[in-house]
Amino acid sequence: MNWTPRLLQEFETDIEQVFASGQIKAPVHLAGGNEKELIDIFKDIHSNDWVLTAWRSHFHCLLRGVPPQELKDAIIAGHSIALCFPAFRILSSALVGGICPIAVGLAWAIKKRKGKEKVHVFVGDMTAMAGIYWECSQYCRGHDLPVHWIVEDNGKSVMTDTREAW
Repeated sequence: MNWTPRLLQEFETDIEQVFASGQIKAPVHLAGGNEKELIDIFKDIHSNDWVLTAWRSHFHCLLRGVPPQELKDAIIAGHSIALCFPAFRILSSALVGGICPIAVGLAWAIKKRKGKEKVHVFVGDMTAMAGIYWECSQYCRGHDLPVHWIVEDNGKSVMTDTREAW
């Protein structure tokens, strides 16, 4: 599908309405405001690359090629903050920073077998301030592992202003 910012926003609006209706019994972490940037980033992600993400992963899944209905079904089933679709090479973790060590392991496996794919890791601005992110990103840098770290900063820590929280 050829995703546009408007189409991504419409998907989130639909999920928001389904959540408000009570059909989703688990946490849902909606995204918004960075649609254009994500569309641009995903132009450089190849089909054999891995995408690792965290709570705000709906757009990542859609841009990676997960069919909208399959994604919606997973969200309704309660997996919004930990969406994993290995067939599409997308993994997520509901733990803050939990995806970082997974990225290290995948990248080591790729390097060891001399693979050409990369691991693209999307973390939030608050996760980027956590020790696990720092340790993993520096480890990857020091060992020249094929990882691309992307920090998404929407200025919010869920519903709290990030600068105020710090």
